[in-house]
Amino acid sequence: MESNNLDNIRGKKILVVGMGKSGIASARVLHEIGAAVSVQDSKKEYELDKDFVSFLNSEGIETYFGCTPDHMGMFDMVVLSPGVSPHLEFIDRARLNGVEITGELEIAYRVSNGNFVAITGTNGKTTTTTLVGEMFKNAGKKTYTVGNIGVAVVKHSIEADANAWLITETSSFQLETIKYFKPVVSAILNLTEDHMDRHKTMENYGAAKARIFENQDSNGYLVINKDDARCFSLADGGKNCRATVIPFSRKEHLEVGAFIKDNNIVIRDPEGKIFVFCGTEELQIPGAHNLENALAATAIAHFAGINHKVISETLRTFKGVEHRMEFCGEIEGILFVNDSKGTNPDASIKAIEATKGRMVLIAGGYNKNSTFTGFINAFNGNVKAMVLLGNTASKIKREAESLGFKNSYIMNNMDECVNKAYELAEEGDTVLLSPACASWDMYDSFEQRGDHFKKCVKKLRCTRYE
Repeated sequence: MESNNLDNIRGKKILVVGMGKSGIASARVLHEIGAAVSVQDSKKEYELDKDFVSFLNSEGIETYFGCTPDHMGMFDMVVLSPGVSPHLEFIDRARLNGVEITGELEIAYRVSNGNFVAITGTNGKTTTTTLVGEMFKNAGKKTYTVGNIGVAVVKHSIEADANAWLITETSSFQLETIKYFKPVVSAILNLTEDHMDRHKTMENYGAAKARIFENQDSNGYLVINKDDARCFSLADGGKNCRATVIPFSRKEHLEVGAFIKDNNIVIRDPEGKIFVFCGTEELQIPGAHNLENALAATAIAHFAGINHKVISETLRTFKGVEHRMEFCGEIEGILFVNDSKGTNPDASIKAIEATKGRMVLIAGGYNKNSTFTGFINAFNGNVKAMVLLGNTASKIKREAESLGFKNSYIMNNMDECVNKAYELAEEGDTVLLSPACASWDMYDSFEQRGDHFKKCVKKLRCTRYE
């Protein structure tokens, strides 16, 4: 199928479900190109974006707020926002009536003439996507950095021409509903337990991630983590993937792919030629996990045709992303670091491992049916105390105590957490916010949570230095 296929959308009766960023963007774009759009959200009208509600009213767009349509068979297509389960009762009714169920990522692909790079994995997606986006921009490419990173894909896909690149962070939720989506380069960074409340099993979760390469052919590339056996098995040594498989590894030298040689990031291409990019000590993003992100980004950009020197310089100058191991200040010799993007135990393990010295850890939030045994075992004597909040606080405290870690405190809000962490910390320690949980019990997003942490740190600094 040709990616830009507006004729198959114009005039179609389409229900967009879920009025978050991607749902709002989908509804606007689909209406703009001539679809007969209706929208649905479990929230009431007064709970939704006021400007968007005004737009809906002014355009006469049919709405189902706080309810669902009685007759799902009247729609030609249902477009789901990533956070909406494809197995809701009214979605199942649509499916039984032969209605196509799809998502924003698929719609973005269908209305675009641009070239897609798609990056998924349990952890590291945002850092890698941002880094790749910077490489493309620095190379002078028309670049849109979009997706699960916080910018709806469809918002820019329709304006992307054949020379444009959409560097796209893709979640398992987005990949569940693709049909034709076909990136030039795809990447799977790692695969660890996450979103078990949605996927139920690791097999289901892995299968959703693997959809990123299912439509690729021999002209495309799959960049994949050789050090993560469960992740690497998704491609089954290339048997399950028609794209050219490009592994990356920080632990071994590879016959083809990105790896570390003589403390340099290098790539050996299928012809055996080695390209040297930059020294590992030149990277400004700390931790072994960020070295993996840099290897993946280098491979993605290289096989997409980005200039060698541009990749090298971008690696040397990239300083990371907000809410991922973000330094927020120092108070009386105590460092404060915002890792609100640590929304699952494995992500927070990586943050703990990347933090030098002793720390007080702030954790807790929305429970995604994760277990925290590995997370607590990763403390390795470096976490002197844990300050907990959110609906998972008691569970984490119980699991920690069962493993012999007794120094945990449950607080009511972020202000209390920051103040308690400061009280427990000593000069030379780090107060690390890395929740190991999603934010949805107390915040709309991990960004909002991280911003609140930074405000609390700023407030504490002002109090201490008055």
